Amino acid sequence: MISIAPSILSADFARLADEIARIQDGGANLVHVDVMDGHFVPNLTIGPPVIEALARETNLPLDCHLMIEGADAVIGDYIRAGAARVTVHVEACPHLHRTVHRIREAGAMAGVAINPATPLESLYEILPDVGQVLIMSVNPGFGGQRFIRASLEKIARLAASIQQRQLEVAIEVDGGVTVDNAAELIKAGARILVAGSAIFGKPDPALATRDLRKAAEAGL
Repeated sequence: MISIAPSILSADFARLADEIARIQDGGANLVHVDVMDGHFVPNLTIGPPVIEALARETNLPLDCHLMIEGADAVIGDYIRAGAARVTVHVEACPHLHRTVHRIREAGAMAGVAINPATPLESLYEILPDVGQVLIMSVNPGFGGQRFIRASLEKIARLAASIQQRQLEVAIEVDGGVTVDNAAELIKAGARILVAGSAIFGKPDPALATRDLRKAAEAGL
């Protein structure tokens, strides 16, 4: 199954409820929420109050990507606010096993993310404990960046490792995802596509969501 997860980082925050309704009409599966702290990445975005407001506006699962330091201290806040999935970064969590299990114990799906220059080997020990792995195909911090093509080979190697180990882990991709590379990403092994400007940067986000899914399905 292919899941489309529009990222609200590129949405109009003054009309956020309307923006969410439009992607829901377009058949989105998840709402991707980028949380940045200005320390781990050079940008500052949103916190639990916005998650709580989003949860009141949609039945779509909220897929929260925590690009922050000290995630252990705030995981519960995001899950109580309504996060259904919480993804933390390998690079920001020195005690990753403990962090992942705190997410699971709090009732959310746990995911881990890695930056473009981080080797897949850093995931080896934690893979059996997570439901998804987020491959960053741009350097995190800002929307609208160009896709790093080396990510395709990285996704393919991760997909092969997951299959070889007979694990049930979905591969999510975030950064520069468009209708032009969606099929390649799916063919490589991705199953969750995060897109910001490719959806909210279009005149009709609902149509853009449908177009992205159609492009992705060509890679099956």
